[in-house]
Amino acid sequence: MFGKRGNEGSGKVGGAIAPPPPAPAAAPAASSPSILVEPSREPARQQVTPPPMQTPQRKRPVRTDEYYDTKAQVFSALIDTIDLSQLSKLDGESAREEIRDIVNDIITIKNFAMSISEQEELLEDICNDVLGYGPLEPLLARDDIADIMVNGAGQTFIEVGGKTIESEIRFRDNAQLLSICQRIVSQVGRRVDESSPICDARLPDGSRVNVIAPPLSIDGPALTIRKFKKDKLTLDQLVRFGAITAEGATVLQIIGRVRCNVVISGGTGSGKTTLLNCLTNYIDRDERVITCEDTAELQLQQPHVVRLETRPPNIEGEGEITMRDLVKNCLRMRPERIIVGEVRGPEVFDLLQAMNTGHDGSMGTIHANTPRECLSRIESMIAMGGFTLPAKTVREIISSSVDVIVQAARLRDGSRRITQITEVIGMEGDVIITQDLMRYEIEGEDAGGRLIGRHMSTGVGKPHFWDRARYFNEEKRLAAALDAMEAKTKD
Repeated sequence: MFGKRGNEGSGKVGGAIAPPPPAPAAAPAASSPSILVEPSREPARQQVTPPPMQTPQRKRPVRTDEYYDTKAQVFSALIDTIDLSQLSKLDGESAREEIRDIVNDIITIKNFAMSISEQEELLEDICNDVLGYGPLEPLLARDDIADIMVNGAGQTFIEVGGKTIESEIRFRDNAQLLSICQRIVSQVGRRVDESSPICDARLPDGSRVNVIAPPLSIDGPALTIRKFKKDKLTLDQLVRFGAITAEGATVLQIIGRVRCNVVISGGTGSGKTTLLNCLTNYIDRDERVITCEDTAELQLQQPHVVRLETRPPNIEGEGEITMRDLVKNCLRMRPERIIVGEVRGPEVFDLLQAMNTGHDGSMGTIHANTPRECLSRIESMIAMGGFTLPAKTVREIISSSVDVIVQAARLRDGSRRITQITEVIGMEGDVIITQDLMRYEIEGEDAGGRLIGRHMSTGVGKPHFWDRARYFNEEKRLAAALDAMEAKTKD
């Protein structure tokens, strides 16, 4: 079925295949999937031992020059034997089985001296090269990794347990790495090359991908993958991790339930998107929700969700669809809530207008280090959009639109905490007035360097959204949570 036709006469027949040519086969045509081969290299230098993983992982053996030489020969024979266009018509599992059968035949015919474990490792590597993302596959399979950062072909870092460590993963060369990047971004209809060297994309599981290629990236393509856990985190799990107390989580549940307009603020890697996903769990299932993102990564579980994604310009510089275009258009789609994955520019003005005109419960994230800085950034973004409004008018729009700012932070020990839940309560003169319902205070660190702190109530009696909570019959639960939070603070 998969044998090539022509004067080569190769093909899988009766459990045997034609002998491979003495030299490696030429690269496949551009229309075929890229085939990626790792070459010989010296064993990787010793790496920092990562924290314990959530699930046991098979340790990758140190590979020798002989292993890579054998792999190159087997791969060359495979390319000369198999028809990639036919292989692409099979589902993933069937394609893997076909490749495994042919590779096993090649190993038998060429009489390579390999142990069972070495043969399995070789089969896995070749299947990953043909069907997956090559050397990245072992990292993508691990659920304990939060980020994968590839700095050119020779250096790969991963984040595990809040700490960044160097991985043993390497690529053959920058051409192989760029080929993998192209394979990733092509799945969402995008491209990355010299003429278009910056690209955002996503993997099938929703993981966020950023690629920046030469000539902008001097030492080879830089690939960054923000991985998402297979099992989406919930507020209950954040409580178990110590990111917030049970009482604080209850307050956040109520904030999501009673349709407060929420901005989640935090630095890079602080867990903003994770927290946004958690809050959306408390949206009523009969509400129509529209999400707007640069790269679709939100994982809403409601049945009535419309997902929108921006589009970059084509090679002629045309056809771009910006975040502002999406937010403005979704107002015509009868949304009940609008969720903006990340607010970065003048689209913030359209989001504020939506929050203030009948789309209560809308949410978004923004890069800022404190709630007060978050408000300043919103004001700056409006000015960047060319709106010539008086400063006081802009602040009035902000204060009447945003109800709650939830501040997330990644601390210096790698842990992530919700550090403040802050209400926006109005204006006094030209100043936006806020009040904290809860804040996280660091008290020291233990012998292992882990920070010690606790979430504390600020003693606010009734929050500003009390009437909204009463409208949704949540005032008793809110009062109980605030009282319990204050009692723990006094203790």
